Amino acid sequence: MTEAAAQNPDSNHVIELHEVWKTYRMGSQDVHALAGVSLTIERGSFWAISGASGSGKSTMLNLLGCLDRPTQGRYALEGQDIALTSDDELSDLRLKHLGFVFQSFNLIPQLTVQENIELPLFYQGVDSAIAAKRAQAIAERVGLSDRLGHRPTELSGGQQQRVAIARALSNNPSVLLADEPTGNLDTATGDSIMELLTELHEQGKTIMMVTHEPEIADYAQFQLVMRDGKIESITENPRFAMAGA
Repeated sequence: MTEAAAQNPDSNHVIELHEVWKTYRMGSQDVHALAGVSLTIERGSFWAISGASGSGKSTMLNLLGCLDRPTQGRYALEGQDIALTSDDELSDLRLKHLGFVFQSFNLIPQLTVQENIELPLFYQGVDSAIAAKRAQAIAERVGLSDRLGHRPTELSGGQQQRVAIARALSNNPSVLLADEPTGNLDTATGDSIMELLTELHEQGKTIMMVTHEPEIADYAQFQLVMRDGKIESITENPRFAMAGA
């Protein structure tokens, strides 16, 4: 059994969206950033979400990350309807089940690599000795075991993104959410980050990634294209389809 499946063996669905709308009031008009989206994400799958500017992909990622709530419809994360949670409960859901990787890394420059990786564990109240061991193990997993004492400014862009991925993995989340994870990287470094995400997927991690680059989306198992707040298409990468045949 993979590490992700072990977290909740009773369900293979980690995310369920049913007729989800996200509506913003702009002046006298309602703008539907999401317009009736329904989607089920199986544990251990790898998704790339793409679409033109204004298509709803960023709104989708914010909602999946429990950074926002639907205007109407149902979003369940690990079987829990986020509409029924308090703000504190929603924060706990994020901390327990979600890991975030951003285009701009969002590392804390005053902290070392190890301290940045440990940060989610600190907020969970994990014992400092246990947190240190876990951070060291994850750093080794992403190829940074020799950089634990460095600060972000002493690292390359690719190394900083690896720290961000390690930090996102520190709480062993159900879902890894990546927002343009290669956007600030050169092609070769971006490819190395995508190879790392591919390895994590092969180890059982569920990944939801927003990207506007077709060559980056091609790493994913499923490609979801959005348009005007709706899902325009979902296609399975033939490479994965053949592997499962």
